[in-house]
Amino acid sequence: QPQPQPQPKGRELFRSQRKESEGSVDCPNLEFEYGDADGHGAELAELYSYTEEPELSHNRRCFEEDFHTQVPDRRWLELDGAQQKAYVMRLLDGLEVVNRDKRLRVARAILYLAQGVFGDCDNEGDVLHWSRHNSFLLYQLGTFSAFLELLNMEIENSQACSSALRKPAISLADSTELRVLLSVMYLLVENIRVEQEMDPPEWKTCRETFRMELSFPVHTEEPFALLLFTMVTKFCSGHAPHFPMKKVLLLLWKVLLFTQGGFEALQAMKVRRREELGLPPLPEDSIQVVRGMRAASPPTYAIELMEQQQQQPQPKRGNRSRRPLMKQDSLDIYNERDPFKNDEGGVDEEENDDVDSGIEGELDLMERDAIIPAMPAQRLPIERVSFPKGLPWAPKVRQKDIEHFLEASRNKFIGFTLGQDTETLIGLPRPIHESVKTLKQHKYVSISDVQIKNEEELEKCPMSLGEEEVQETPCEVLYRAMLYNLPQYMIALLKILLAAAPTSKAKTDSINILADVLPEEMPITVLQSMKLGIDVNRHKEIIVKSISALLLLLLKHFKLNHIYQFEYVSQHLVFANCIPLILKFFNQNIMSYITAKNSISVLDYPHCTVCDLPELTAESLEAGDNNQFCWRNLFSCINLLRVLNKLTKWKHSRTMMLVVFKSAPILKRALKVKQAMMQLYVLKLLKIQTKYLGRQWRKSNMKTMSAIYQKVRHRMNDDWAYGNDIDARPWDFQAEECTLRANIEAFNSRRYDKPQDSEFAPVDNCLQSVLGQRLELPEDFHYSYELWLEREVFSQPIRWEELLQCQ
Repeated sequence: QPQPQPQPKGRELFRSQRKESEGSVDCPNLEFEYGDADGHGAELAELYSYTEEPELSHNRRCFEEDFHTQVPDRRWLELDGAQQKAYVMRLLDGLEVVNRDKRLRVARAILYLAQGVFGDCDNEGDVLHWSRHNSFLLYQLGTFSAFLELLNMEIENSQACSSALRKPAISLADSTELRVLLSVMYLLVENIRVEQEMDPPEWKTCRETFRMELSFPVHTEEPFALLLFTMVTKFCSGHAPHFPMKKVLLLLWKVLLFTQGGFEALQAMKVRRREELGLPPLPEDSIQVVRGMRAASPPTYAIELMEQQQQQPQPKRGNRSRRPLMKQDSLDIYNERDPFKNDEGGVDEEENDDVDSGIEGELDLMERDAIIPAMPAQRLPIERVSFPKGLPWAPKVRQKDIEHFLEASRNKFIGFTLGQDTETLIGLPRPIHESVKTLKQHKYVSISDVQIKNEEELEKCPMSLGEEEVQETPCEVLYRAMLYNLPQYMIALLKILLAAAPTSKAKTDSINILADVLPEEMPITVLQSMKLGIDVNRHKEIIVKSISALLLLLLKHFKLNHIYQFEYVSQHLVFANCIPLILKFFNQNIMSYITAKNSISVLDYPHCTVCDLPELTAESLEAGDNNQFCWRNLFSCINLLRVLNKLTKWKHSRTMMLVVFKSAPILKRALKVKQAMMQLYVLKLLKIQTKYLGRQWRKSNMKTMSAIYQKVRHRMNDDWAYGNDIDARPWDFQAEECTLRANIEAFNSRRYDKPQDSEFAPVDNCLQSVLGQRLELPEDFHYSYELWLEREVFSQPIRWEELLQCQ
């Protein structure tokens, strides 16, 4: 049959789709290694805004003026350990003077030491070395505790708060003292947290002491992280608009990372906890599996190939005809033929079964036959990924899945069910026996399952099981401290995340997160405006990075500590609209965000401290770094996807929120980023909602479906690709969330509300002692007791017959 010519409208549509997908067509594989944090130097550099750069030399002057009066004709690097200690002790004494300006000068001198005495160093490596050396020295002499007292004073400084509230525009000058204090504390935490092979033994001891001090408070009632959470809520409530939020959030994230542990520590804790509970070991190390994955190319190359094909003569292929091109979308080139539509050519249904099910941008058999002969001299610009034999993840089965399978089988073959009995297989045919055996082989019992079961038993039998032994971990201490204000903390974090998201529009009522980046005098020249613009974008990116990382850490640690602690945090995140907020964040050109160059490498610490700065021009500002992507932005995207996965996993009501907010096209666009870990979490989010998206969506997105099959873990009898699941009934959604909330409240009240007059307190049953107790009666009772006796006692007839019958 002759090929019908596509209409101009279809060609225009194709061109617009091609423009949308340009980012992914040219996107190479991103050599990104996910971890707890970026490189040490990069993490220190992100503490400072470019507008703070002049303060580095100010810190140096404050130090050198004092140092040269105390130790003339010597450099800091030339002093021995005892002399360095003596000088630091003298500086710490200076923090106790009454004069605020003198205190600030001393604090700046200490900050210069923590920044690595860069005036005496020749290269960046020396600066980072001395920064670590001085941080350990400062901590050992009690600097952190001294700065903690000063920080508490600054937080309670009502004069600074009222002054900031009266100002029409807040700038760097309003947060000078806070920024100096938080910078010193951040440098101590970050330098001591990071381990290196060459660290002396006393540094390792010092690290553990510091971790314990931050995790288990001795002098105060609360851990240090709670003070920072309080700063966040105070800032968001509008009472302290001058707080430098970027520094607070970075410090909060690093304190959580230090005290609770990073991703590898979490994995080790999970393995240990499973051993303690007598559970079988994990089937694989998820971190290693994800690191071994290869990124898949989204099938957008085919759009270009098909557009080229339009300009070439079509080779005849017997009776086959090509389908109209208008149906294709920007990610999926393969569409199954719909047998109910008459406008498509007559392709046999069997041919569609032979399609190679990769996301590698391969075309179906018919399209390959048509295109490959037309370009014999060219190699297809498609990267072939050779997957290892078998799938990357071991399949998992829940106890609930086995119960559902047996319930359906018994109803079908016997006509009645046996409840939760998974052992009795009498009357069922042999293939069902084999299926149950296979399901049980891959049964996975999580720590959460055990915790939920224990909680149910404690609720049922509080007397016989007695008090629960709660292990005093850093995570438990933090949860107990956060518990009563936790909803406010989550709302505050999401408010700041919304203000920092690139998709947010500037609103008059939104919070101002730029107080610690805007200079006192606004830029005059174009060059200064460009520099400030880059600084503001970088500032927002760092805030998103810190919030996304700390939310993920909180969720992961609370989930391991107790499932209901995790559920409490996640439920309040959902109530505060975290799900639509993350989707709003991804509803942008994600490739542009990941490849953004909002940094001026010559101004980054420690480079700017040891190198002569060239004269800044528009070209040098735009040059940026030569990396193919921005580490912090890719890190933020993966963290937010992981948070979204944690909030929605096994929660049908929240999965429906993904569907209602039309997340599928937003998430599909994120597949353009060729990074295996990011693609995995996007595909997980698509997998949980495919059953709700309808048959037509699944038909039109076969490449994505096949990518889910290749990369995401399989649940053996999860029919995610078909939508026949009994859990998909819409009327259960509200009840699910309410039941969960009731369970969380019961857990919190049982474990953390310990009133003296508990309902399980011993009761005095002796009549004489009960009647002999003196009761404090209210004063007005003495005036009206005769009336009360007449009304309540004498005038009420006593029906002795009923009383005897009750006995």
